[in-house]
Amino acid sequence: MLTSLHIENVAVIEETGARFLPGLNVLTGETGAGKSIVIDAIGAVLGRRTSRELVRSGAEAAQVDAVFETGKKKTEISRRITADGRGSCRLDGQPIAVSRLRELGENLLDIHGQNDGRQLLDESSHLESLDHYAGLEEEKTAYRTAYRAWQETLRRVRELRLDEDEKQRRMEMLAFRISELEKAEIRPGEMRELEERRELLKNAVHIVDAIREADDALMDTDGAVDKLGEAESALRHAARWSEDLGKLAEALGELRFAAEDAAERLRDQRAEIDFPPGELERVEARLDRLKRLSRRYGPSEEEMLQSLETARLDLEAVESSDEDAERLERRAGQQRKEAEAMAAALSQKRRKAAEQLKTEVETQLRELSMPGVRFEVSFEEPEGGLDSNGCDEVAFLMSANAGEAPGRISRIASGGELSRIMLALKNILAAGDDVEAMVFDEIDTGVSGVAAQRVAESLGRLSRRKQVICVTHLPQIAAMADAQFVVRKSETGGRTYTMVERLDREGRVRELARLTGGENITRNTLLAAEEQISAAEAYKAALPAFQEKQPNDR
Repeated sequence: MLTSLHIENVAVIEETGARFLPGLNVLTGETGAGKSIVIDAIGAVLGRRTSRELVRSGAEAAQVDAVFETGKKKTEISRRITADGRGSCRLDGQPIAVSRLRELGENLLDIHGQNDGRQLLDESSHLESLDHYAGLEEEKTAYRTAYRAWQETLRRVRELRLDEDEKQRRMEMLAFRISELEKAEIRPGEMRELEERRELLKNAVHIVDAIREADDALMDTDGAVDKLGEAESALRHAARWSEDLGKLAEALGELRFAAEDAAERLRDQRAEIDFPPGELERVEARLDRLKRLSRRYGPSEEEMLQSLETARLDLEAVESSDEDAERLERRAGQQRKEAEAMAAALSQKRRKAAEQLKTEVETQLRELSMPGVRFEVSFEEPEGGLDSNGCDEVAFLMSANAGEAPGRISRIASGGELSRIMLALKNILAAGDDVEAMVFDEIDTGVSGVAAQRVAESLGRLSRRKQVICVTHLPQIAAMADAQFVVRKSETGGRTYTMVERLDREGRVRELARLTGGENITRNTLLAAEEQISAAEAYKAALPAFQEKQPNDR
């Protein structure tokens, strides 16, 4: 349960806090004092969506800290929202993602806001509420897995069942691609080789001239080879007088042999560069063909060959699509049967749960001063027989008065009736979950008189099982509180300030008198308030004591 809440710089709240007790905690105060801001702060610290508008004007950041306790286990949560819209969250002092905080918050506290009663008008939420009541989450998840598998098989069948014209066009396109690539006889590395050969061919004249000049310089009369030979011969003649000159003569001999070898290689190169006529044109034409193919099927030979293989496989698949479609249709038929069986099982359990829910809701609503109410759960089959929820479309129906046929809640229920139906459902659904604290922001909308007293008693009973925090304008609900807080707004220096204050017994009496008589607080209204609190205490004394759930009770 929520034991401590501290708020800084949230809207009109500069700094305030509250320590909540087990049982029923009630927040009262004048309209516009900031009661709902407290609820917004609780939502923020549990990961609900916020905006920079939450930050008090002039402040750098808003900060909300909360402490939850279950038995001896304590959980501390904080959330900070800066004026530029950024923020951070911490769990027991350690950083935590807001999405993870939101998941944690759903298990700690259930917030029922002012507009939640309007959810009853959205019939798409009715099935979810029924499934939650029946505890069908796991079975529904299993069904949806089977349903999605069936739908995926149907999608593949539709892709394979191309119309004949489209099928023929695709086969012709694939056949053309295969023919074009096969005729090209593509070889990996060929484009690089052709580019090198083209460069050689384009510069053949310059290469031949360079080889001829080099060969002349080496082998002509008075060329390098002859000169090296003359130098070698002269030194060998002198070697008889000088050992060093002999070594130089040997070195010159080696240079002469190297020059002769280089001249021989140049002649070989010259022979190789005797290109056939038209080879350059043929190389450029082949390279141009490969370039055009690469723009359509992939920049490299490997990718073009992969495109060829893919086209072959695709053509084979299209040609065999009828057989594959028939096989998948048989599978889809089996998958549909499986999904239908699972949907039928879900529907059977839903209908059984609906009867039980009808009984419990009607019992709750009679206790909430709606004695003539009839509550029904209607079942219809969705279009096509199955959808992602099974074979049921569910709507909650009601008749608020005896003798009237049940109709859609959206057309029949008043604001006060919506509030009480929602409270009844919350009471019933809360019995089956592990959330230990519930927040109601003005559950009393449209309720007064005897109905208000019954709502107060219902909250009193609920607060014996769970901690309840409730914002209200009704003295009947305030009188039922185990702890009452007043939210006050004041103005100082041109700024608005809101504070939350825990009331003692005398303060509660005066606040109830204000709720009943407004500013006209008299001795009689004070006595009536005292009597109302005493009556509520007597009612609660007959209820079981608040039982806090221990961590190992989950």
